[in-house]
Amino acid sequence: MPDDFTLMLLRRRGIETKDEIEKFLNPSYDLHLHDPLLMKNMRGAAQRLAAAIKSGERIAVWSDYDCDGIPAAVLLHDFLEKAEANFENYIPHRHEEGYGVNTEGIEKLAESGAKLIVTADVGITDVGAVARARELGVEVIVTDHHLPGDELPDAIVVDDKQKGETYPFPELCGAATAWKLVCAILAVAPELREKIPVGWEKWLLDMAGLATIADMMPLVGENRVIATYGLKVLRKSPRIGLQKLCRVMRVNQSTLTEDDVGFMIAPRVNAASRMGDAWDAFNLFTATDEVEAEALARKLDKANRERKAQAGAITRAVHTRLKSRTSIPTVIALGDPAWRPSLLGLVASGIAEEYERPVFLWGREGNQSLKGSCRSDGRVHVIELMTATTEVFAEFGGHAGSGGFTVRDDQIFYLEERLVEAHTRVEVAELSQREYEIDARISPDQADESLLAKVERLAPFGEKNEKPLFLFRECEIARISRFGKGNEHLKIEIARPFGALEAVSFFAKGDLAKAAHALSPHSRVNLVGHLERDQFSRRGGPRLRLIGIAPV
Repeated sequence: MPDDFTLMLLRRRGIETKDEIEKFLNPSYDLHLHDPLLMKNMRGAAQRLAAAIKSGERIAVWSDYDCDGIPAAVLLHDFLEKAEANFENYIPHRHEEGYGVNTEGIEKLAESGAKLIVTADVGITDVGAVARARELGVEVIVTDHHLPGDELPDAIVVDDKQKGETYPFPELCGAATAWKLVCAILAVAPELREKIPVGWEKWLLDMAGLATIADMMPLVGENRVIATYGLKVLRKSPRIGLQKLCRVMRVNQSTLTEDDVGFMIAPRVNAASRMGDAWDAFNLFTATDEVEAEALARKLDKANRERKAQAGAITRAVHTRLKSRTSIPTVIALGDPAWRPSLLGLVASGIAEEYERPVFLWGREGNQSLKGSCRSDGRVHVIELMTATTEVFAEFGGHAGSGGFTVRDDQIFYLEERLVEAHTRVEVAELSQREYEIDARISPDQADESLLAKVERLAPFGEKNEKPLFLFRECEIARISRFGKGNEHLKIEIARPFGALEAVSFFAKGDLAKAAHALSPHSRVNLVGHLERDQFSRRGGPRLRLIGIAPV
């Protein structure tokens, strides 16, 4: 049985029985993954794709361009190549074609001879485009994980969100669903094992695991198994492109964590489509030539730097405009045709946090439409706000905290005015003080290797399995400093008899930055944060990821 501290952390996550504890602490590939054929329509999809592979029909894999769709495309590519199928991949251009399956792309694939199209992480709402495929004599298998609309496409639909779903775990990402399709094909067509050795499909878990983490899926149940084994495969993956990317990022591949995936790999994969072409990320992971892989890894790293630079420039432009105003409206809505819509979500999030108001930012897409992103201040449901101003938007979607939208050209100059007026008509909650859900109260002296090892047993962390949050009591401040190119990061050294404990916060701002500014050496405070391993120091010991500061 685990120790009392670990049991306490598990109980706080609702994991109490012996069986639940065993599954959580020791996720098993053989014991804890569900049969893919339990998923609705999976058998039919697997049989149809297997038949196409064996008969040499032309297959097209249509995937999304993000860090779920690209890994899904890569793993299907690897499988179809291994099976010696007649196939091609298709990834729509983010700025020229937009999200989803479109009729122009369908017509191109039909003209090139495709007889079967398999979607990955996309397609569940693209009824019209799929109907066009059927008109052209092309069959479609839709594999997706997004919510269906009122009407399903005329296809074999594999999506754990559809009505009548029979699968025990309806929280798979697009790439994990595609991996399940691969496993199902090998189950219904065992003759393919002549080309694909037993167990080879486990190597595809690097992509399924990467996407599960990057797409912020809940890391419980089957996703915990996929993420755990995905990280194991990523750490020893023979993919030349992944190896080169790790070197460019200065990340040790053999010790990759979920944080490395979420904060290092995923942004660079997403930067490919945001700043250029998603094919660069796909080609990186499928590369077999070292020179090509090296060039692509550097290209993605450069694209990510450019993404951050452009987002920073937009943030500064927003600040400049707001400072020129005599008052800030209840809803901030700003835009510029030169701003890339794909960069505006992160900027809007920062502005909403700083000004404590809903924020709508827009730019001009490659197809000339005016698109943007919005973020709530925590008091207003942004979908309700947009619903109250439907005459302004050509389309919009999202959820309470964030969304995306397209503004009608003739309404763009009235956007802020209409949203401010709508703000008076929707429910506005009180902005409450942030409250922390503390897992345990500990002293800095307890933050040692032994405690860190216990915390790490609960990894990988993510949605529905958050990192344990600790209150570090009566910390004596030894030193406070800033680091980074713009001194945007914060480091606090906590005095201890056997050596200082470092506490860091990246891009420290808001209340945390204000509280840190008031600190001085030898002052005592309570610190709130996560205990993690410092991957950047030689000893790799424990450090504190700072979340909040409170007086003693």
